[in-house]
Amino acid sequence: MEDFEKKLSIKESMEIEEDEGSSSSKNKEILHLLRKFLDVQQRRAQAYSKLKTGFSEYMNSGGELAYQQLCSEITIEFNDCSKQVLEMESLFLNPDYGRVDLAQLLRAVQTHEKQKLHLTATIQVLKKAGRPSERPVSHENCLFKKPMEHECVHVHEITEAAGTEDAEANAEYDNALKEAIRGVQDAVTAINEHLEELRYEIAALEADNPTCRICKIHHQKFD
Repeated sequence: MEDFEKKLSIKESMEIEEDEGSSSSKNKEILHLLRKFLDVQQRRAQAYSKLKTGFSEYMNSGGELAYQQLCSEITIEFNDCSKQVLEMESLFLNPDYGRVDLAQLLRAVQTHEKQKLHLTATIQVLKKAGRPSERPVSHENCLFKKPMEHECVHVHEITEAAGTEDAEANAEYDNALKEAIRGVQDAVTAINEHLEELRYEIAALEADNPTCRICKIHHQKFD
């Protein structure tokens, strides 16, 4: 009877060790995915910085082709980032990980990133067009009587109605631009809040897995 109890005790001890080992291994994999996600967010930040610089150069000196090429490159980069995050989200939803909470956090960041990108594009489109009253006019439809003279179709009698129309167009433009800028700021705030939650999760996992923290420090030294 005593031998049986010893064997049972040893078996239970081994099962506990196996469970702890499995849990530790799973936590290490989760840590790896979360750090990978933060790396993806860093790539997004760098892409936004590149896009902002490219747009400023376009506004200052023109160069439509270079700007369109940049937009294509940024689109590819963002699509790749989204693809990677979706793969991580799918893994967290997998029963082997069972971290629906983390999958939901990643999904929330994705939603706000999509909104941020859409509104950033809206801002650039608006700034490219300029305020209605300040936009350059084309004389393609004007009537040319002499080589150096023409009857400009843009010249019209200044009336109160015309002035009101211009003011309303400018106000509509200003409101659209302000709304887009505010939307980007709100998206950035929401993204940062979610990232802070993920950093707390990383800190908690590192506390449970000291070796993971050591590996991270060692990795940073050689980056």
